[in-house]
Parts: sequence; C-alpha cells; structure tokens
Amino acid sequence: MILKEFKTYFTEELSAIYPETEITSFFFLLIEEKLGFQRIDSVLKADFNIPSDVIEFFSLTIKRLQKEEPIQYILGNTEFYGLPFLVNKNTLIPRPETEELVEWVLEEVAVLQNIQDEKISILDIGTGTGCIPISLKQQLPNATISAIDVSSDALITAKENAKLNSVKIDFFEADILKAINLEEILKQGQNDVKLDIIISNPPYVRELEKVEIKSNVLENEPHLALFVDDNNPLIFYDKIADLAKLHLSKNGLLFFEINQYLGKETVKMLEDKGFKNIELKKDFSGNDRMIKASF
Repeated sequence: MILKEFKTYFTEELSAIYPETEITSFFFLLIEEKLGFQRIDSVLKADFNIPSDVIEFFSLTIKRLQKEEPIQYILGNTEFYGLPFLVNKNTLIPRPETEELVEWVLEEVAVLQNIQDEKISILDIGTGTGCIPISLKQQLPNATISAIDVSSDALITAKENAKLNSVKIDFFEADILKAINLEEILKQGQNDVKLDIIISNPPYVRELEKVEIKSNVLENEPHLALFVDDNNPLIFYDKIADLAKLHLSKNGLLFFEINQYLGKETVKMLEDKGFKNIELKKDFSGNDRMIKASF
C-alpha cells in the first residue's frame, strides 16, 4: 500500500469515532514515529510504498484507536515541554495544562534566584512520568530536584525518562498520605529538610466527575493517579500543605495543579492553614487550574 492510499483508508476507518483534525494528528504522529516522515512528506512522498511490517503495525494501531486507546500509549511516548517522555498505563499522559504549571514555576524560580545565592531545591510530589521535575531540571541544571510517587511502576518509567533526557533526579517511593515528615522519605535522617519549591499535581478528580471524563482516559489511564473520594477531594492538598509548612524554606513556594471546580475551596484550605500570598491562576482554557502560596 502506498502512503496516500493508507491515509485515505486510515481516515475512513476512524471517521465514525474521531473528528478529522484528530485523525490527521494521529496520522502524522504515526508516519513520523514509524517512517521518520514529516508532515510535508505526506505530499512529497505520497507514492511511497509502505513496508509490510509497518502496514501491520498501522493496522493494529487502527484497531487500538477504534477501541479509543490513547495514541500516546500505542506509541509508548509523548512530548512535554519540548522534551520526549516514555508513557505507559502505569502513568498519566502529561497534559498541556501542566506545562503551564512548569512555566509558572520557572518564572518564580527566576525571582527566587535573585533573592538567594544558594542552589534552588525542588520537590515534586506524585511525579508520574517525571515530566515536571525533568522539565525543570533541563531548565535549571544547578537545582537539586527530588520526586516522590506511591507507584513503583510509575517510578520505573520516571527514572527511564530522566535517563532519556540526561538529567539527575532523586526519586523516592512513598505514600505521601502516611508521611509524618519529609526527612523519612528523602532518606536524610534527622536533618532539617528545607525546600525552596514544593510542587504537586496530585489526584483530584472526584468520583462524581467521572461522567465528564472521556472514555479513552477512563478506560486506560491509571485511576490511582486520577480519582479521589467525593467526601474528601482535597485529601492530598491538605496533607501536602501540612508537609510544606514543615519544610518550606524562607521565601519558599508551594505550587499545586488543582481541580478546576475546587479553586475557592483549595484557596480557603490554604488560608486556614496560615499560607500567605495565595494566587489562583487560570489555564489556557480559562479554568482555575494552578495555585501558588507561601508560608
């Protein structure tokens, strides 16, 4: 089969499930991944004979896409903040909204570095693929960055991603909800752990919001990293805020990615705990998505 014939076939097979723009995006991702072709090549090399093994992969991919499996899981990789990341069903697929959080952190780190001469220390809680700390380390090579996750399988992927992007991150496996302090997790004995930045994009989707979640997410991405109980949706934020009170340095900052419906509630929780300079920020879609605070 030549390339232009496959493109027509690919579109026809998926048109009942996906909009044309998304199908086109899938097609370009596939030909780049398996053939090394850029978008323009779909025109310049329209008569290219696709090798039989690649046709076989493309056919299997169509079947998986028809079942609404995310293209990132099919390919085993995605891009975040301009960097390559391995993904699988043990990790959430990094979202563009989280790129905005990374950008905000970098803006504030620039301010912090003007205040202090010491290396910036950063901790990411619930790291998943490691996309947040790895992206930050690429931009802040002199920073000391650590990351925590409860899933050993997710940490395997995060460590592979750190290696893939040639950065050093200290990864730790721990259930943050059971932590008394961060010394016990970060293996620093009785030392007084102080951090300039604590970041977290923890589980925040309430069970009642499942009806809003697309089936490709609901049926494929890890629920451990997505959902919280309706009766205590801020459980992770509450715990991490308590740990931040113990471990943030002078001028240190806490950053959260949050549930868009619980912005006011999250701000109030932080206010009640004594946090100051609380800023609630919207994402590119206009939803309450990020919070910054100091203590």
